[in-house]
Amino acid sequence: MTRPILQVALDLLELPRALAIAEEAVRGGADWIEAGTPLIKSEGMEAVRALRNRFPTHPIVADMKIADTGTIEVEMAAKAGASIVCILGDADDVVIREAVRAARLYGIRLMADLINVTDPIGRSAELAALGVSIINAHVGIDQQMIGRQSIDLLRQIRETTTVQIAVAGGLDAVTAAEAVRYGADVVIVGGGIIRSGDVTGAATSVRTAIDNPDLAPKEKKSLDDEIREILMAVSAPNVTDAMHRKGSMVGLFSLCGDVKMVGKAVTVQTIAGDWAKPVEAIDRAEAGDVLVINNDSGTHVAPWGELATRSAQNRGITGVVIDGAVRDVDDIRKLRFPLFAKATQPNASEPKGLGEINAEILCAGQYVNPGDWIVGDESGVVVIPAERAYEVARRALEVKKTEERIRAEIARGATLSSISELLKWEKK
Repeated sequence: MTRPILQVALDLLELPRALAIAEEAVRGGADWIEAGTPLIKSEGMEAVRALRNRFPTHPIVADMKIADTGTIEVEMAAKAGASIVCILGDADDVVIREAVRAARLYGIRLMADLINVTDPIGRSAELAALGVSIINAHVGIDQQMIGRQSIDLLRQIRETTTVQIAVAGGLDAVTAAEAVRYGADVVIVGGGIIRSGDVTGAATSVRTAIDNPDLAPKEKKSLDDEIREILMAVSAPNVTDAMHRKGSMVGLFSLCGDVKMVGKAVTVQTIAGDWAKPVEAIDRAEAGDVLVINNDSGTHVAPWGELATRSAQNRGITGVVIDGAVRDVDDIRKLRFPLFAKATQPNASEPKGLGEINAEILCAGQYVNPGDWIVGDESGVVVIPAERAYEVARRALEVKKTEERIRAEIARGATLSSISELLKWEKK
């Protein structure tokens, strides 16, 4: 079997960072270096020229995503130093033919990207007949966020395609090895490498995995388990960033300090201080759930205390959010239980039984429905609508990866302003 090619996708905006990350990736075993579409849009052909100058012996891929003017865009990239140029697989056949002619004229290769192609099997055969050198089974970032997998696309086209096949889209060491097992010739990894605090180590892990593709496949998890695992790995700020700075509750604090809470919401609407429905909800909840209680926004009387907390722990409830007050603070803090409230208050009322369980409520400024996902840490509490939970979790993980890389660059002496090139990117 021919050794699989590892292509690192530099999907960044800043050229100096891209060059530094590319050097680290090459040390880890990357074969091809891709000027990603964001980098080309940000820096133009200068990105390709700079990569060619820095890496004179490595193939440089220009991810142009050409949709029109195939000749001129291939010519631009080829003259700048690209070895391979990417065109959209669903571009018109006339565009494909012109791009193929230009690629042959300049002695480079053309890679067709199947992103958003409705008939990947049929179109792959057509692209091969048109003279495309490489077909990329690519599921885009936004599609990955809702659960689409590039491996599935690869499996559809492998048996019917004779040209080289690349695969791209959210790959890590485990899924990269899986891609090779299904016949990928080129494995393209972006975020899994370039957003790592240790780019060389991440590239080495992928390199080792694709060179040894018989490693044990990743265990399949249920969707809820995967969502929970991802959300436990990210922070509440990561989640709000993934939601375009939305979803955060207002005015809450973590009673027990540095604790983490993730789970599906069981909602409770009660009248200020009436603790009947909050306590009844404990028995309605499942292990792993979070109780979200609107105490009528009252902070003068508490619907929750130590005994309710111990009961919730017995049921496996992972946290409680109260738009209102909580009491028995000293005892609850000893339990290290994730409890978020607006105030502490020794007063309690009577269990009158007013209110509702598992109805839509307004809690600390956010509407919450039963089954919505709740994430809480010392920074605060965020609500994720149930229908977007997987997507937001995946996006939050990408935010975390980006921060990990920036953190590593700061540790080496850079500043956040210089890394982000703030003056360049301020809104004009």
